[in-house]
Amino acid sequence: MSTPNAPTCPAVAHWRTATRDDIDVIHGVLVAADRVDHPTWTTPREDVAETFELSHVDHERDTLIAFDETGEALAVGTVTLHPSREEHLHIYLTGAVRPDRRGRGIGTALFGWQHERAEEQLREAAAADAAAASLPAEIQVYASEKDTALERIAESLGYRTERWFSTMHRDLSEPIAEVTTPDGIELVPFSSDRAEDARLARNDAFRDHWGSLPSPPERWQQFIGGPFLRPDLCTLALDGGEIVAFCLASVNEGDFAVLGPNAYIDLVGVVRSHRRRGLAPAVISRSLAAMREAGLGMTVLDVDTESPTGANALYGGLGFTPYERDRVLVRRY
Repeated sequence: MSTPNAPTCPAVAHWRTATRDDIDVIHGVLVAADRVDHPTWTTPREDVAETFELSHVDHERDTLIAFDETGEALAVGTVTLHPSREEHLHIYLTGAVRPDRRGRGIGTALFGWQHERAEEQLREAAAADAAAASLPAEIQVYASEKDTALERIAESLGYRTERWFSTMHRDLSEPIAEVTTPDGIELVPFSSDRAEDARLARNDAFRDHWGSLPSPPERWQQFIGGPFLRPDLCTLALDGGEIVAFCLASVNEGDFAVLGPNAYIDLVGVVRSHRRRGLAPAVISRSLAAMREAGLGMTVLDVDTESPTGANALYGGLGFTPYERDRVLVRRY
């Protein structure tokens, strides 16, 4: 198997693909970028390390690192083909350039390589699976609203902004409205024995959401079994013992420096058979109360501004306020 040739850039002494030994190198670049691009949160080292355990990610072909003449890492970019082949082929481009090395063409060169590798992944997937060859495909990259450089680079290769996601904050010192739980519904914390049930509920709840794909067991286990999920802050809504709604939250103390003690709401969803029954505000309100009881001062979430379930308005009604936005740039095939 081939990989696109390394790009050419005067500001880069050499490029190479990544190995497991580069976890700290990759993490260092991302953290340096985090401090400038979104100072309220940082990428945990665990998030980088976990990607080396995923069977569908091959960093030796899919991640490129740029170095200067001293051996310092300047930038990193990864191309990830989602394992699902249900409806379309979906590739994510992620990465960063160290802030003190920006404006020198490194990002342009790196993104060009990522785009070439993504198109190569699509060809490889089609060659390996006849059914996949007939599926539509898309490549996505997220960019902060203020990151006009990435927007310009992506647009030069045919990407277009298709969606906006808003980061919202909620001050937990403010009153939390009591929400009546619908008849027949029981609210309970998350427990590990419900992991697979929760995954299936998540996949059903997000089936009609823009850009959402099924969460595979491998990745789901990393999420629910990882160091950041807080079962005591999570809420499951049960109907006859079946999970019909959920609010799953995590805590990363590495993010406390700017916002103070806070939780991140990773997922909120209601299975399609139980929508329009007030379950989303019920599970969120219980989790908000649990967060406050745990001594946290704020919670954060991200939401599709055009969510088909009206989530944007729902969160506003529960006291969340918009803080910043990211665009999603997409190239379709």
